[in-house]
Amino acid sequence: MKRYFANLLCLPVLLLSALATAGEPALVRMATTTSTENSGLFTVIQPVFEQALDIRVHVIAVGTGKALELGRRGDVDVILVHAREAEEAFVKDGYGLARHEIMYNDFVIVGPPGDPAGVRGMRDAAKAFATIAESAEIFVSRGDESGTHKKENTIWQKAAILPQGGWYRQVGQGMGKTLQIAGELAAYTLVDRGTWLAYRANSPLQLLVSGGADMKNSYGIIAVSPERFPDVNYAAAQRLIDWFATPEAHAIIAGYSVDGEQLFYPVAK
Repeated sequence: MKRYFANLLCLPVLLLSALATAGEPALVRMATTTSTENSGLFTVIQPVFEQALDIRVHVIAVGTGKALELGRRGDVDVILVHAREAEEAFVKDGYGLARHEIMYNDFVIVGPPGDPAGVRGMRDAAKAFATIAESAEIFVSRGDESGTHKKENTIWQKAAILPQGGWYRQVGQGMGKTLQIAGELAAYTLVDRGTWLAYRANSPLQLLVSGGADMKNSYGIIAVSPERFPDVNYAAAQRLIDWFATPEAHAIIAGYSVDGEQLFYPVAK
């Protein structure tokens, strides 16, 4: 009898707790590349889509390789990364439902102002990489399976070079830290333009190589498959994906700039 009355007393508390939980915004776990955070874009855009969709997004900013791995384990609901081939493989293998391209910018090669390798003004990234390798000037690689690292490897392959030796330093760090290390070593590195524009004021390096089809940097967003992982919040993740296709999202992406320079370009459907 005492237990019966105790349970009755607990009912109002449990009911209030359930109502409070029901009134909370849906939680979406997003794994995204560090460039969206380092560039400052998410600081601007996240509060907008959270309010518009009545969701709360837990952002995990890591390299693209790590973000995809979190998706493969079902530890996140959605991924926003920039390595198209790896993204398409993620979908093909059944871990994600579809890839939606939402924006792009490009990669650039930065290096010391004196440019000892002599690559300034080049537009062919593979030729610039080959020139750096021939000169044995220090090149700092993220070395972390990020989208930037994957792009770097693609360029080395196109140049028919296997980078190795004392001039080639893999640091296993995010883009911001990699830029810092490259600056300290007066070295060259590959960086997405968004992160570069956000960090350049505090870097001794200069933009030396840009342009060319090989340097395009596309960002895709993918909902993790609810068929493979029934516990993911697919409904809220899909609402977020749909929001990125709206004029409101495009306006924010297109309007985000640093020192008057646009960092990202939205992709219209």
